[in-house]
Amino acid sequence: MKKNRLLAKWLNNDLSPDELTQFETSPDFEKYQKIKDYTAHLEVGDFDQNAMLSNILSQKKAAPKVIPLYKKWAFRAAAVFVLALGITFAMKVLIPQTETADFGKKTTFSLPDNSEVVLNSGSEIKYKKWNWDNNRHLELKGEAYFRVAKGRKFEVQTNLGKVTVLGTQFNVKARKNRFDVVCYEGRVKVNYADTQILLTHGQSVSFENGKQVKIDVSSTQPEWIGNQLCFYKENIRSLLDEVERQYNITIELNTKDTTSLFTGKLPAKDLNTTLQIISTTYHLEAKQVSKNKIIFDEK
Repeated sequence: MKKNRLLAKWLNNDLSPDELTQFETSPDFEKYQKIKDYTAHLEVGDFDQNAMLSNILSQKKAAPKVIPLYKKWAFRAAAVFVLALGITFAMKVLIPQTETADFGKKTTFSLPDNSEVVLNSGSEIKYKKWNWDNNRHLELKGEAYFRVAKGRKFEVQTNLGKVTVLGTQFNVKARKNRFDVVCYEGRVKVNYADTQILLTHGQSVSFENGKQVKIDVSSTQPEWIGNQLCFYKENIRSLLDEVERQYNITIELNTKDTTSLFTGKLPAKDLNTTLQIISTTYHLEAKQVSKNKIIFDEK
């Protein structure tokens, strides 16, 4: 501490003669003397505070990057749009597609492989677009006519049985307990319960309550495509159910005899003629009590 005090006084030339003698005899005096001699030749310019301030203020400051609020909303909107687009694509491709034909109407549409389908009245089809070419499978409720494009196995699943083809034209009908399949071109494999049948051009098979009926057909497409309803050994209740679907009406049947089977054709666009044929065949009297309701009574 004393040594530092002497050094400070020496630098300011404030040492007394005795203190100077003492300080000059110290071991570090020679080093201090060299430092003092060197610094004596240094010159320090005057410090100009005003110039320094002007220099600082004159320097350009980098402007902070500000993103306008509308751009933030634009980014968010774009993100939402992309997300919505992805969800829409998933819904269209992954979620099952449904095609329907209401009562009194028919629906025609194409599948992803350009196979054509015509849905009869009161029918529905479900299928998935995703990977369709490798998994041509659909579910049918009701009746439909298919013109299948060539490709991998094509399957039509119903609650009563399954139809498998490669490339052909065929008709499938599954109503209540009756299952009908007609092959118009190519070959069709039909599975019903534990039974498997192979149909070729012009062949048909029907199952009802476990019983099988195989018949030949001469038409080149389903009669209902040409607005005719074709029946083969069907009871009156099944007959009237089909008439209700085609004409979008309600039919009330008041008769005890419902076991007689009907084979023949009915028009799908002429209700009066249809009612006359049914009345004559079953000895009934038809009454139209409203625009959409018919009552059949025994004569």
